[in-house]
Amino acid sequence: MSLSKDKGEKIKKDTAAAGAPEPGAAPVAEAAAAPEPQAEKAPEAQDYYERLLRCAADLENLKKRQEKEKAELLQFANENLIKELLPVVDNLELALEHGRQLDAPQPLLEGLELVFQGFLKALTRFGVTPIVCVGQPFDPAFHNAVMQEESTEVDDCTILKELQKGYLLRSRLLRPAMVVVAKNNQQTSCPIDVKV
Repeated sequence: MSLSKDKGEKIKKDTAAAGAPEPGAAPVAEAAAAPEPQAEKAPEAQDYYERLLRCAADLENLKKRQEKEKAELLQFANENLIKELLPVVDNLELALEHGRQLDAPQPLLEGLELVFQGFLKALTRFGVTPIVCVGQPFDPAFHNAVMQEESTEVDDCTILKELQKGYLLRSRLLRPAMVVVAKNNQQTSCPIDVKV
């Protein structure tokens, strides 16, 4: 029994040394060392929860934006290459017109026509479409007015001639059409600033 008595006294001494009150001792002020009540931590937890929700929403928006940018990049990836090929298409069209006016040999004209049609088909496969303008009202978003001609036969601001074709890549403007616009002195409602 003396062994168990010694152990009990040793435990009492260890707890007293560690700062634990003895069973008969007066209670020590524990309020200073006690954890904060739940009521004080609730607003802080709510604040962290709202931050977490905002971060999750920002991350989701970032993912959506990146997916949209990636899809747009894939859709318009060939834009610069197509812009470089448009003058070649213009030159082929001019060569065909001049060949027809100068009565060039028929096999040469057929060959040029095949090459020109091949270019147009390839561009169409990639979503390139020409802008139709002659006879249409002038739209500064798609047309570049380089001249005005007086004409009483058509309404004011109607496109009379197309000097250079304009093209769209799906819904995006690749190149505006260079056009000649009608100026009707009887109906002057078109405020066009002609670029020379």
